[in-house]
Amino acid sequence: MITTVAIELSTPDAAQLDDVVRALRLWQRDASPIQLHPGDVGWFWRFGAVATAAAVRTWTRQGQILGIGFLDGPEVLRMTVAPQVWRDEELAQRVVADVSEPERGVLPAGKVSVESPDGTRVQDLLSDVGWSAGEPWTPLRRDLTAPVEQTGLRIETIGPGREPEFTAVHRSAWGSQRFTDELWHAMAAGLPFTDARCLLAYDDAGVAVAGATLWSAGPGKPGLLEPVGVHIDHRGRGYGTAISVAAAAELRQMGASSALVCTLSALAGAVATYKSAGFQQLPERLDRTRDA
Repeated sequence: MITTVAIELSTPDAAQLDDVVRALRLWQRDASPIQLHPGDVGWFWRFGAVATAAAVRTWTRQGQILGIGFLDGPEVLRMTVAPQVWRDEELAQRVVADVSEPERGVLPAGKVSVESPDGTRVQDLLSDVGWSAGEPWTPLRRDLTAPVEQTGLRIETIGPGREPEFTAVHRSAWGSQRFTDELWHAMAAGLPFTDARCLLAYDDAGVAVAGATLWSAGPGKPGLLEPVGVHIDHRGRGYGTAISVAAAAELRQMGASSALVCTLSALAGAVATYKSAGFQQLPERLDRTRDA
């Protein structure tokens, strides 16, 4: 008699986030399509460990994490699966059922979206059961095998005590007052930030003009830029390109194999900026959306 071991869906507590981040680090591959990265969780950590844990879902079999989902807002789940179960039918069936039925506690009723890597059985099955193509995103990658060129700007790593400069640039770049110094400290206290850096670029007058947060997944793994922004008063002068190049250089120094970034395809200026910073545009990816 063959016994099937059930796949379990759960929401971790804050203490279990270590296992989630560790799994995401291990799953990163240059040969794989861009996927959920430890830096995505690290950036959300600005709201604290408890809120971050509440936004995470895991799918496990016999205690082993096979899939990880991250609620990047109540109606958007970003998820990935372990390399060895990329095409696993049982896992895909369970994930799709869990995200499709609101009573299972992953996504609510109404219009929702799921982001999963191209080529996974999860992505295919969502389409098979009627989830339509959603918002288009453009991933870009820069190989870090060769040395990265100098930017010509003063670039500094920002640590505790200098965060007001960094958060001010971010608030201006994104037109939002939400990223406070307190949130920066919460983010910097998170586990993913042990492999992260916040960079600021300064113009010739010593004014902070652009910032980037970069996240390593460990030596030999792809790193992530999330987010990157230019102060509204200093746009159109190449500072977005410069800070992106500086972030790639820093990731290379940390041992990353490549630098990744992903932006909405509708933001043509952002795509052009990353391409000018030496990032190669990859095939566009589409969320899967359920309208009702």
